[in-house]
Amino acid sequence: MGKAADALVRFQKRLGEEEGVSDWFEVDQERVNAFADATLDHQFIHIDPEKSAKLSPYEVTIAHGYLTLSLLPHLGSKIPPLDPEAYQGVTMGINYGLDKVRFPAPVKVGKRIRARRTLAGAELKGNMIQLKQIVTIEIEGEEKPGCVAESLSRLVYSD
Repeated sequence: MGKAADALVRFQKRLGEEEGVSDWFEVDQERVNAFADATLDHQFIHIDPEKSAKLSPYEVTIAHGYLTLSLLPHLGSKIPPLDPEAYQGVTMGINYGLDKVRFPAPVKVGKRIRARRTLAGAELKGNMIQLKQIVTIEIEGEEKPGCVAESLSRLVYSD
């Protein structure tokens, strides 16, 4: 068996397990403004605190849903692997896509978020393993999460 096949056995033993939780990360107005500039989405609910205080049901500016989603790689990188040996021989990781994404609650500017990740699937694809991970972006002090995503990534092994 190659490194990927060996790792697959290790991942499959962990299916359904929570992998961990990242540190808290503050979503500030400067980051939201930069994302608005990058995506050309300058809707007032993201970039205008005064107008948001008057007209938005949230009474503050909120992060773009896609900004919250774009933070998955950063937040996920702060979660240590469940089984470090499963990553032996990995030469690179590739974002493969998403199966499902929802934004149950807005992330208000100034709030802190963190990722909670669970391993939901592992498949062998040649010298790669495709992982499906359920990532929940929690908002400090809020009941509902800011994002729940089924994230797909591929680990490339040097077999």
